[in-house]
Amino acid sequence: MNKVAVRNNVKVIGAGERTLLFAHGFGCDQSMWKYIVPSFEKKYRIILFDYVGSGNSDLNAYRADKYDTLQGYVQDVLDIIEAYELKDIIFIGHSISSMIGMLTSIKRPDYFDRLIMIGPSSCYLNEAGEYFGGFEKSDITELLDMMEMNFAGWASFMAPLAMNNPELPMLTKELEQSFISADPVIARQFAEVTFFADHRRDLAAATVPTLILQCSDDSVVPLEAGQYLHQHLKNSTFRLMEAKGHYPHISHPEETIRLINEYLESQ
Repeated sequence: MNKVAVRNNVKVIGAGERTLLFAHGFGCDQSMWKYIVPSFEKKYRIILFDYVGSGNSDLNAYRADKYDTLQGYVQDVLDIIEAYELKDIIFIGHSISSMIGMLTSIKRPDYFDRLIMIGPSSCYLNEAGEYFGGFEKSDITELLDMMEMNFAGWASFMAPLAMNNPELPMLTKELEQSFISADPVIARQFAEVTFFADHRRDLAAATVPTLILQCSDDSVVPLEAGQYLHQHLKNSTFRLMEAKGHYPHISHPEETIRLINEYLESQ
């Protein structure tokens, strides 16, 4: 087994010619794709992985200096692509992974066929009169302090807010468990890197055709942030989902699968 496979707990399934590379968001791991992956494995080769510090990745590979920007995660995605000799990748990223995928595609556009972004944002912070990202700096600082002082409390506060499907309490519980199973120090650093990231200036350099799946009533990414992304990303297609919350691949898998299939079949 290669070093990258162990470090990122890489799993390869499916039998198709084309490759789907699934990249989970902050506070999650590859298991979060379990509701939609079965619908793609007959037709596609599927690559699943955990970022270092998440799931069953190798925690010993974590270095605070490497992962203090998204570029450390970008390098890991490149390592996976190169270790498995992947080509013409359809990259499916949730939340901050949308930006990680985009940044990777800017470095090596030749590796990618399409990007599919679920609940993406190029910047989470509001800029008075200029941009609405959904959060004030003080909101983020409070969240980070909470993670440091009471990690379990942060998880039980954040999960229902982010899931935003109160009629599905089991899913909220599942998300809370995912949050709490992470290493608190690494999770806090990843949160800081995620929420303070501003990749609006990088959008002009992205060339790979992109589907943006924007959830309705998403407490993490407001509609304005998704629309901003669409306006500034060349070759982008924007679909507003009926799904509420920030995790449509968990709460509304059928709609998520349908929109991904429609996009891939129309191309």
